[in-house]
Amino acid sequence: MQIDVARAKKVKSILVTLPKPENDKSPYFALAEKYNLKLDFRGFIHVEGVPAKDIRKERINFAEHTAVIFTSKNAVDHFFRVCEEMRFEVSADMKYFCISEAIALYLQKYIQYRKRKIFFGKQTAKDLEEVLKKHSKEKFLFPCSDVANEDTHKWLQDNGYNFTPAVLFRTVISDITDLKDVFYDIIVFFSPSSVQSLYENFPEYVQNNTRIAAFGATTQQALLEKGMILDIPAPTPQAPSMTMAVEQYIKQVNK
Repeated sequence: MQIDVARAKKVKSILVTLPKPENDKSPYFALAEKYNLKLDFRGFIHVEGVPAKDIRKERINFAEHTAVIFTSKNAVDHFFRVCEEMRFEVSADMKYFCISEAIALYLQKYIQYRKRKIFFGKQTAKDLEEVLKKHSKEKFLFPCSDVANEDTHKWLQDNGYNFTPAVLFRTVISDITDLKDVFYDIIVFFSPSSVQSLYENFPEYVQNNTRIAAFGATTQQALLEKGMILDIPAPTPQAPSMTMAVEQYIKQVNK
């Protein structure tokens, strides 16, 4: 990792722009303990469900679909929420395509996992390419937010799949104005919406000595468009995860 020497100050505190995990298994806790860091989590954005009556107005008929594509746990939660609100009983023959095994396993919250047809990839819709090819005749429902994963949407479109995007939840800017006078050495971003939240809450925000970490090309682009310095990008060949990238940075500046 190339480090800007002028900005290479010791890291003592990190803010992760996600809600605090429900358990202590997050790798960020291990990182904080290992390097004796102050660690805070704060969701810069949150999700609100779209009511079933609004979805009905879009004339999306769940019963017409034979398969569902899930790209997040939020999508899983809101799909089953809307099904319940609509009193729609999901067929035992419904096929589920998940972009990762973690999302596939999360389905156990709602269905009997072993009795359903569930397929998963590594991390993107393209990872599902081989299995989707075998099921190209399906009519897919794609539950998503109002800021849907454009890469997935475009890939499905470009490859001619018969799918219906269904906006079941919205991404909403959280009120984080209480952080006005709080300083962190590193702030970690995971979405363009979180970057938008920072500037909606603090229109005059100046980065100064805060190091910025960002996961994913669209998040990094959103930060660069705001004129910010991107100190810690991920994923990279050397650091496939955000925590690995942050740790590599800390190792170099906390010598």
